[in-house]
Amino acid sequence: MHTISIIIPVYNEEGSVAALHAELVAVLTKLSVPFEIIFVDDGSMDQTLRVLKTLRPARIISFARNFGKSQALQAGFHAAKGEYIFTMDGDLQDDPNEISHFIERMEQDRADLVCGWKKQRLDDPIKRLVSKVANALTRFSTGTSVHDMNCGFKLYRKEVAKTLSLYGDMHRYIPAIAAAHGFRISEVAVHHRKREFGVSKYGNFRRFFKSFFDFITLLLVRRFIDRPMHFFGIIGSLSAMGGLAILSYLFYIKLFEGAAIGNRPLLLLGVLLVVIGMQLFSSGFLGELIIRQNGSRNMYTVREVIEIV
Repeated sequence: MHTISIIIPVYNEEGSVAALHAELVAVLTKLSVPFEIIFVDDGSMDQTLRVLKTLRPARIISFARNFGKSQALQAGFHAAKGEYIFTMDGDLQDDPNEISHFIERMEQDRADLVCGWKKQRLDDPIKRLVSKVANALTRFSTGTSVHDMNCGFKLYRKEVAKTLSLYGDMHRYIPAIAAAHGFRISEVAVHHRKREFGVSKYGNFRRFFKSFFDFITLLLVRRFIDRPMHFFGIIGSLSAMGGLAILSYLFYIKLFEGAAIGNRPLLLLGVLLVVIGMQLFSSGFLGELIIRQNGSRNMYTVREVIEIV
C-alpha cells in the first residue's frame, strides 16, 4: 500500500480544521496505511493557527502572510513525502470518506491524477453557474475533459505534484497543466457537503479578473512555456514584415513617382509596425534566455514549520 500525504491549505478556517482533522485521522487509520497530514496556514487572521497547533499528528506550514492557494499548494507539494498526495479544502465540504474511492479510481484507470467532481454541488446558484461556464470554457480551450477543473479534492502521484510549478491562481487549472505535461487524468464523482463554518473566499470581482488573466496565461503557457520565441517571434516577424512591406511601397512611389511621403500616416504605421516587431522578437529572445538560465523559485515566505506527532 502506498504512503499518503494529505495537503490542506487553510485561510481563516478556525471553526472547521479540528473537525476535519478528526475525520481524516479516523478514515486514514481505517485504511491502515502510513500517512501524514500537512496543513498550510496561508496567513490566517483568526485563530486558525492556534487551533492547528493543538492537533496531532500534523505538520503545519505557517506563511508570514496571505500568499494565495497556489503558493500554499506549492509549499505542501514541496514538503510532502508520500507516494500518493491528496489535496482537499479545509472548510469541511470535502468528505474524507471519499479517499478510498480516489485510490480505487487511480489504480483502476492507471491514472496519474484523479480529480474530484462535485456532481451535486450545494453552493449558491450564482457560484454554480459561474463554475459551469468557467469549466466549459477551459475544457473547450485546452481540450482537457474534466467536469470540475477547480475542485480542490484531488489525488496525485508524487511525480505529478513535484512537477507542478504554480503561481497566481493557476491552481484552478491544474488538470490542464498536468495534461499538457503528458500525465493521465481521471476523475471521480464526490459527495459535496454544505459549508457550516467560515466564509467562502470565492466570488468577488477582483478574483474574477485575476482568474481571467491566469486563464489567458494558461493558454499561452500550455503551448509556448518552453519556446517563447515561437509566440513572440512569430508575431514580431509578422509585424515587422508588414511594416517593411508598407515602407517598401512608400519607397517605391517616392523613388519612381516622386510622391511626397513625409506627411503620410502610412509612413508612421510602417515605422511603428517595424519597431513593435523588433520589440516582440527581442522579448521572445529574452524569454528563451531566462528559461535556460533561471529555474523556478518559490514566491512565499514560511514563518514557521511545526511538526506534532
